[in-house]
Amino acid sequence: MSRKGENSKVEPIKNLKDIKNIKLLLKDKPRDMALFTVGINTNLRASDLCQITVGMVKDKKTGEDFVLKEKKTGKERRITLNSACVKAVQDLLASKSLEDTDQLFLGKRGNIKTTTIIYLVKEWTKSINLKGNYGSHTLRKSWGYHQRKHFCVDIPTLMVIFNHSSQKQTLDYLCVQPQEIKEVYLNEL
Repeated sequence: MSRKGENSKVEPIKNLKDIKNIKLLLKDKPRDMALFTVGINTNLRASDLCQITVGMVKDKKTGEDFVLKEKKTGKERRITLNSACVKAVQDLLASKSLEDTDQLFLGKRGNIKTTTIIYLVKEWTKSINLKGNYGSHTLRKSWGYHQRKHFCVDIPTLMVIFNHSSQKQTLDYLCVQPQEIKEVYLNEL
C-alpha cells in the first residue's frame, strides 16, 4: 500500500475469464459477491460503495436508479442498476436481516471501510493468481475498461461518466492507450 499522497496506479481486471473466476470464488459469500458485482458494474469509487444503504437499493429492479452524493466530489450521482447488480443485492439481502438505514456492505466490526475493500480486491485477485497491482479502484477501472473494449463505449462518453477533465486522463485511467497505439501501427495498408 502506498503512503498518503503517493500515486500508485492500480490496474483493471482486463480478462473476462478472471472476472468469472473471482465470481466463482465468491459464490458462497453474498456480501463479497455483491460488493464485487456492484463494483465492476458501476463506476463508483470504494468510498461511494461504502455509502450505499439497504434502503437505497433493496426494492430496485433492473434499469432503476438510486442516487447518492459522491464522497470525493460532493456531487449527486444517479446510478442505474443492471440485472447482475440487482441479483447480487437481492441475494445479499436474502442472506441477512438488515434495516433500511444499514450500510449495504457491512464488515465484521460494523460499516465496511475503503481499506477493507482494498484488502478484499487484493485477496480476490491473489486467490486466482492474477499478477499485477490491484486495489479498490480496480473495480471502477474494470467497469470502464470493459465498457470501452467490449461494449464500444466511446472515450468522450466515458470521460463524462468518470467526470474526467480530458480524454487523455480517461485513456490513461483505463490502461488502454498504449495497447491501442501498438495495434494501430500493426494495421497494414
